[in-house]
Amino acid sequence: MPSTRQTRLWKWGAGAIAVLPMAALVACGGGSGAPAGGPPGGGMPPAAVGVVTVEPAQVALTTELPGRLEAWRTAQVRARISGIVQKRLFTEGTDVKAGQSLFQLDATTYRAALDSAQATQGKAEASLVQAEATYKRNQALVADKAVSQQEWIASEAAYKLAQADLAAAKAAVQQAKLNVEYAAVLAPIGGRIGRTQVTEGALVGQGEATLLATIQQVNPLYVNFTQSANEVLRLRQAMAQGRLGSAGAQAGRIEVLLDDGSVYPQAGKLLFSDLTVDATSGQITLRAELPNPQGLLLPGLYVKVRLPLASSDHAVLLPQQAVSRGAAGDTVMVVGADGQVAVRPIKVAGQQEGRWIVTDGLKAGEQVVVDGFQKIRPKAPVKPVPWTPPGSGPAAAGPAGAAPAAAASAAPAASGASR
Repeated sequence: MPSTRQTRLWKWGAGAIAVLPMAALVACGGGSGAPAGGPPGGGMPPAAVGVVTVEPAQVALTTELPGRLEAWRTAQVRARISGIVQKRLFTEGTDVKAGQSLFQLDATTYRAALDSAQATQGKAEASLVQAEATYKRNQALVADKAVSQQEWIASEAAYKLAQADLAAAKAAVQQAKLNVEYAAVLAPIGGRIGRTQVTEGALVGQGEATLLATIQQVNPLYVNFTQSANEVLRLRQAMAQGRLGSAGAQAGRIEVLLDDGSVYPQAGKLLFSDLTVDATSGQITLRAELPNPQGLLLPGLYVKVRLPLASSDHAVLLPQQAVSRGAAGDTVMVVGADGQVAVRPIKVAGQQEGRWIVTDGLKAGEQVVVDGFQKIRPKAPVKPVPWTPPGSGPAAAGPAGAAPAAAASAAPAASGASR
């Protein structure tokens, strides 16, 4: 009867004989350990990367600059005389017309002053009549030497003095009338009036012209913004060298971008550019006119101004993630005909709707890497796959979507191997 040691040796030998055919099959490539259709030698397939094909086109070069809105005209409504505010004749925040009555001050004292001035004027007129009669009578008698020379001079002086008194009385009447008129505070310009600075019963204009309210004309509006002088110089040099063309009909036209990123429906018009550069900031000040018929925009609001600068007939629009920007310059990664990826220096002239405008460094038909940078290895070929922006459809996953599919296909093989 065989011993226990002999039994164990027999079982081990039988198991080894059974494993040998399986090992031979695997060594010959007949097993499931090697990926079907894979590269020779069991290497990994080329990594899929998302690319866009270079298609040069005519692109308008624009720049976005921070700006601030300013009222077309601003007028401060002030009390020109002192008095008690009796009535407020407008609604805050509404539009008023030029010459519209806004406040009514107590004019009782000024009407009394006007009556006194008119009485003084009547007295001066009567004095002038008497002085004029004496003057004309003495003028006829002085030729016959019926009156003395001294009396003639006195009558002439009295006549001129009466004329001066009448003129002063008329001026006083005119001033009194103005004071009565100033009691009714009128709008100096048409526009939108803000909140009132005083209430009924307040004493205004005592010692200084009191601010009552402010009127702003908000249609149209001014847009004040600044631009780098160095950027302007570079664009002018590029245009002089023929690399860029003029903005053409778009020159002098601006677009305003609101805080939510939307474009204001009314286009503005550039009015002027300052002739000097700010020594502290190196910026040039510009001003534009912007229609505001609905009153949507308000003075003081910060906006972005999109200003057309020039145009290029061979520009390329690339997604921002495709361009690497650094101190040494701007670069992209281009897939060659052999599948190898190379770094290519480019020139960026600005951005448009979230994409960089490339004016030099790329040729038509070349493929620029946009997605899958982490899969690129030195001297390793890649598989270019058309890139679709996120949110554009099922294909938006691009090469990234290939990873789950590959993992799913690999799962059954792994489970089969485990079995």
